[in-house]
Amino acid sequence: MTRPLHVVGLGGTVRTGSSSEQALRIAVARAAAQGASTRVFGGSELAALPMYAPETGDGGPVARDLVAHLRRADGVIVASPGYHGSISGLVKNALDYTEEMRDDALPYLADRSVGLVVTAYGWQASVTTLSALRAIVHALRGWVTPYGAAVNSLQTRFADGVCAEPRVVEQLHTVADEVVRFAELVSARRHGVLSGPQPAEGA
Repeated sequence: MTRPLHVVGLGGTVRTGSSSEQALRIAVARAAAQGASTRVFGGSELAALPMYAPETGDGGPVARDLVAHLRRADGVIVASPGYHGSISGLVKNALDYTEEMRDDALPYLADRSVGLVVTAYGWQASVTTLSALRAIVHALRGWVTPYGAAVNSLQTRFADGVCAEPRVVEQLHTVADEVVRFAELVSARRHGVLSGPQPAEGA
């Protein structure tokens, strides 16, 4: 390989320190510990994205950065809160920006492993949101990892980027492990066909 695997995390809410964003960062840190380069687009950056509308331009600097990193990505980890039985509009809007990749050699999320994390108040909301997120990623041609983490916020607390529940940390690590494992399997092919502008290493 000419470069390390690149894993992009996106998710969170407009609330600073949301459980979904803290869970996302734990998962992405696990991927980094395995040697992947990483970039996290948290809630504050996603909130800066205009509603996706292809006729209005590229969406600004955050959108350009997001799309550039997704183009380069071997794996993606998406974390959403459960809002009324589905994913948040904030996360869906960010995923809609993959439309800018529709004409790439690997369009949308094709040949990228995608791990999913959902946090919600209750198991029903967690599971239905995870199912909705899986369907969206499938529509974007991403390879969803077999394991998805559903975190019940009523039973789990995050503080300062740390989760005190070992079982939940294990779930988040499993998501990251599967993203990296699948990315390793397909990386040689992907690196030969990646197209589009790419950010400099370490950006």
